Amino acid sequence: MPLINWAFAGIPTLPLPEWMGGGEWHPFTIVTGLVLVARDFAQRELKHWIFGAMLIGLTLSTLTTWPVIVVASGLAFLISETADWAVYTFVKRPLSQRIMLSSAIGAPLDQFVFLGLASLVVPGLFAWGSIVTGIVSKLIGAWVISRLVARQERKAAKIEMKPA
Repeated sequence: MPLINWAFAGIPTLPLPEWMGGGEWHPFTIVTGLVLVARDFAQRELKHWIFGAMLIGLTLSTLTTWPVIVVASGLAFLISETADWAVYTFVKRPLSQRIMLSSAIGAPLDQFVFLGLASLVVPGLFAWGSIVTGIVSKLIGAWVISRLVARQERKAAKIEMKPA
């Protein structure tokens, strides 16, 4: 979390043309998609303690990042992580499917909340182009990981099906 918050404050964005909805695209958004999935794995291991880990990450973020970005990140994380927690707690599907389901819910929530609040200090950040490209970038990262996990699930299923 501190690295992502620093990156959003310190790495330049790329302008998006008006025909794409305007705004800016941050190259680090793809990494954020991978981090959303990493949170999914952390949530599986830490369960409800993931929220404590979030507080530690936010505290560390205050050392390198503007306070408004930390607040925007924290609220976005809290809202999207709560949605992820619900998926991982109540949906009984294979992990690869839960990765995509939680990302399909969490990525838009994370993007809307973060950009909405961060745009208070970074003008022009909240634009449809920024929102859509951010969500798509995050979902690409989640899709790559879900495919890797699905491959492992298929291998494990084949091993279980072999006669002893």
